[in-house]
Amino acid sequence: MTSSSDVTVVVASQNRRADLLATLPRHEAPVVLVDNASTDGTVEAVRSTHPDVTVLALERNHGAHGRTLGVARAGTPFVAFADDDSWWAPGDLSRAVGIMRAHPRLAVLNARILVGPEERLDPVCAEMAHSPLGTAPDLPGPSLLGFVACGVLVRTEAFQAVGGFDEVVRFPGEEERVALDLAAAGWGLSYVDAVTVHHHPSSSRHSPARRQVAVWRSRVLTAVMRAHPSDLAATLAGAVRAGRPGVEGLARAVPDLPAALVRRRPVPDDVRAQQRRLAGS
Repeated sequence: MTSSSDVTVVVASQNRRADLLATLPRHEAPVVLVDNASTDGTVEAVRSTHPDVTVLALERNHGAHGRTLGVARAGTPFVAFADDDSWWAPGDLSRAVGIMRAHPRLAVLNARILVGPEERLDPVCAEMAHSPLGTAPDLPGPSLLGFVACGVLVRTEAFQAVGGFDEVVRFPGEEERVALDLAAAGWGLSYVDAVTVHHHPSSSRHSPARRQVAVWRSRVLTAVMRAHPSDLAATLAGAVRAGRPGVEGLARAVPDLPAALVRRRPVPDDVRAQQRRLAGS
């Protein structure tokens, strides 16, 4: 692990001790581990085997908001997010910081993500590379209105200015609200194919069905917070049309609706236009 005053890697984890112990040595910058109340001895194991890692041991599961707490602890101008099963390719984190410094409006750099030992390009990255939003002249790659949290470098100033990941959406799907708020504030988000993140999905993962429910919950809550009325209605209708995952996700969003409504601030028209362009409408 090499030191840097510019960037910190913030890793959020819960009950994946084996994965974490395998990936921590791969990070080429100081690491802040945010442990979301693991019960498998993760905290003790990391403190014993990786004393150079800063461990933020939370008493409850904060979901993606834990990353926001990690950014506050990091205190560096840039933060790379990684999961307990992802890491930046050798030398690429430093290169990514250089790209960020050369593009002062860039708030989020989404790297190329290669999945598994076979290094398959993440399908989301293929979509990002052909973003309908094009490439702004002051950005290093195609413009985005979203990102994949396990493979990005963020500008701390911008991330914190929009509140980071909140405790309403939690996880997964936490990226959308942050991306919308960054775009609304005039920041840029780009896909940069020249730097790489490796992601070897853990064998300890929620089932696809359970994940779909959680994604719909996040989608609904984000729409409540940021969508125009007609777009919010379309999201709610889409949840119903999606059948059991959508309906269950909608039901699970209900307890958090008051908190989402307090935070409601529909995106400006220019960001809404970008959303429509991405949706092909």
